[in-house]
Amino acid sequence: MRILMVCLGNICRSPIAEGIMQHKINEHGLDWEVDSASTNVYHTGEPPHRYSQEICKLNGIDISDQRARRFQKSDLDQYDKIYVMANDVYEDVQHILNYRDHEGKVTLFLDELEDAKGQSVPDPYYGGKDGFVHVYELIDRTCNTIIEKYNQ
Repeated sequence: MRILMVCLGNICRSPIAEGIMQHKINEHGLDWEVDSASTNVYHTGEPPHRYSQEICKLNGIDISDQRARRFQKSDLDQYDKIYVMANDVYEDVQHILNYRDHEGKVTLFLDELEDAKGQSVPDPYYGGKDGFVHVYELIDRTCNTIIEKYNQ
């Protein structure tokens, strides 16, 4: 399985999601791949936000080698599942794909949780460290659900 995590700038939510999912893939010995991307170019080539790196490191995950990149139309063909972190990001992805039918590949990330369907992962960019802690916990829980759902 090939998974792509997408957020607005690819420095906060999606790098955390990529890092957590890669960690869980390794723990479970799965033959899956995960990557992350953004819907805009503000941070292309930059490493994850320092608080993203910090919260991951506190949980034994190193994401310092990741670099932000932009979501491309070709990603639709390269990945089995494309998880978007927020409703506005979902709209951006649809626009980039020219509203091409994606056969259910593009999904709101939190739709995997029964109690959070239709919701966005909050963007911690303008908040302090506490926002990153909350986002980490939410992403971790969702990644556990994805592993359980598709690891059959």
